[in-house]
Amino acid sequence: MRSQTSVVALVVPLAVAVAGILVASAGCSRVRMPTDKPPERARESVSQPIRIVETEEGFAFLEGEEEVLFYQREPKSLNGKYSRCHYIHPLFGLDGEILTEDFPSDHLHHRGIFWAWHQVLVGDKKVGDAWSLEDISWDVYNAEILGLDSQTSALELDVFWKSPLWTDADGQPKPFVKETTLIRVYPASGDIRKIDFEISLLALEDGVRIGGAANEKAYGGFSTRIRLPKDISFTGQVGDVTPAGTPIEAGPWLDFSGHFQEDGQVSGLAILSHRSLPGFPQRWILRRAGSMQNAVYPGREPVSLSRAEPLVLRYRLIVHRDGAQEVSLDKLQAQYNSEGNQQIW
Repeated sequence: MRSQTSVVALVVPLAVAVAGILVASAGCSRVRMPTDKPPERARESVSQPIRIVETEEGFAFLEGEEEVLFYQREPKSLNGKYSRCHYIHPLFGLDGEILTEDFPSDHLHHRGIFWAWHQVLVGDKKVGDAWSLEDISWDVYNAEILGLDSQTSALELDVFWKSPLWTDADGQPKPFVKETTLIRVYPASGDIRKIDFEISLLALEDGVRIGGAANEKAYGGFSTRIRLPKDISFTGQVGDVTPAGTPIEAGPWLDFSGHFQEDGQVSGLAILSHRSLPGFPQRWILRRAGSMQNAVYPGREPVSLSRAEPLVLRYRLIVHRDGAQEVSLDKLQAQYNSEGNQQIW
């Protein structure tokens, strides 16, 4: 079992083993709105089984004294490079194992649980590469802790996408996308925990488009940079899955299981795609070593974002003990498909 660590320790997560990771302003921005409480007056949810505690760096989700995940609101970088914010790391397994990586040496721009696209355009102008952390910033201008019911707790985030390549008349970056994201965490039930992501993207300018890598790999969208133990197994609705260099069909869910602790039991993480997703079931980019796992959307051809109706992307993570065969993921997928959007914005 995990040893208990303080909420303060989550400000610099133990999973980040790369020296020189510093808070930095480049790559992310932060404007504290008048309604925001200052950092020294941390907010906390106290009535639900899942507690959310605000720290100087972001928000820690806990069940009792056990860490569940950490949302990184404030920017951090590696010696001033690869600045990032607005993502999850670390994500913990049910027995305290750390499932995600940040600043991995093979791809320093990868970060925990994230959603990003190589192609970010306004009209025909490329204004950034959110995947590689180039010419893009996320202004997390509001964050609210929500108790949606008696069991779960959620964090609602309002985020402006900005770029130094898209500016106002005074030469200042101006937002071109408004993102509203809901991260909802459920208490552990038996050998599983559910974590929901609902990502809403609304264009603030005409002609905003997003797309994956402009090649046959086409990766982009909701991604997990998980640790990859030597015995990692990939399982989809179709059965065992072999990672490939290009997107593959494997059904609406994909599971990654193995020994994330040397002396521990098998555990894993599954990504479930909701039936409301465009192109459902989406294809997958999978890697056995040194990379991320991605539910591909939209692929290499960019899609337009509307100024009237947001694009909503919904995914559920299942953190579990044991392998995929013991988790009844088909049943969990059917349950997820039967649930409607939160639509709280």
